[in-house]
Amino acid sequence: MKHAGIVFALPLLAFPASALAQDQSHAAHQEAKGESEPASVEEQTADRTDHQMIDHSHMDDGQMEHGSEGSDTQDSSAASDAMDHSAIMAHGQHGDRQPAMDQSEMDHSAMDQDAQAEHMAIPEGPPPPAALQGPTFAADAFVGAEEMAASRAAVAKEISGTSVFWFQGDRLEYRLRGGDGGYLWDVQGYYGGDYNKLWFKSEGEGSFGEDIESAELQALWSHAIAPFFDFQTGVRQDFTGPKRTHAVVGIQGLVPYQFEVDAAAFLSNEGDVTARIEGEIDQRIKQRLILQPRVEINLAAQDIPELGIGAGIDTIETGLRLRYEFAREFAPYIGIDQEWKLGKSRDFARAKGEDQSVTNYVIGVRFWF
Repeated sequence: MKHAGIVFALPLLAFPASALAQDQSHAAHQEAKGESEPASVEEQTADRTDHQMIDHSHMDDGQMEHGSEGSDTQDSSAASDAMDHSAIMAHGQHGDRQPAMDQSEMDHSAMDQDAQAEHMAIPEGPPPPAALQGPTFAADAFVGAEEMAASRAAVAKEISGTSVFWFQGDRLEYRLRGGDGGYLWDVQGYYGGDYNKLWFKSEGEGSFGEDIESAELQALWSHAIAPFFDFQTGVRQDFTGPKRTHAVVGIQGLVPYQFEVDAAAFLSNEGDVTARIEGEIDQRIKQRLILQPRVEINLAAQDIPELGIGAGIDTIETGLRLRYEFAREFAPYIGIDQEWKLGKSRDFARAKGEDQSVTNYVIGVRFWF
């Protein structure tokens, strides 16, 4: 019996103490929680992890060395188990913090967005025929056509008929030509509303110490014929040389995003017919730095010897001005301007001892208010 007891005790001694500790720890954990049902997967995983840590803490140096000498397959298996345990624990944590989204809510939200988009969609194609039926002004049937027409005219006048005053000095400049100083002015303005305006224009030039070479003033009635163009008619008066009065017919406006155009035909009290075409465009280099090319062409239907004008193209003037807008209403500039007399006009200038071609270096200011 003595030997039998020894034999029975040997397996107990061979059973690891750590295993007993694991069972006791697990039992204590279940008892502390007071749970009668089996532990969940997460709890088992956590317990298993704690047990492994306990086992490692109780390993002596010899066991550690023995583990380090183990095969690579055992290390890989241990790393894989650790990764699996971490994934399970992470899944449990995320599951606690981020509950799954209700699919029914997602479906309702998508349906609401589709309905809203369908409601906001702009219909394509022409309006239905029913939309074009009925009276043009339904209020006429209740108030009266005459009274409503007068009311609409008053509203249109109130909105678009407000009169304003505008004045611009397009070119006010000093000119240096062949060592001699000269000057030039070119101003214009109007008073009126969107459709009808009273325009005035004045141009002239000369040299310091000499008589004014040319000076004129125009008074015009202007009427809008397009969103960017006005029809103009009126009178022009010359104040130098053989004084003449001219009837004026022309157009002035802006070709969208391109040239400002001013074209007019003149019929003098002597029966002379002349014309003038001016065009300019602003090329914006920077926000306030603007380069402006400009061209002016004068024409005549017949020779006018007393004015030094020949039939056909009388003169061509081209210029290039660079201005800087300290404010939109005030911009000094510098530039160069070239004039040519052509055809019979060149012959008249040569006979009078005048230059047929003149280059002007200019400095001036452009303003408006």
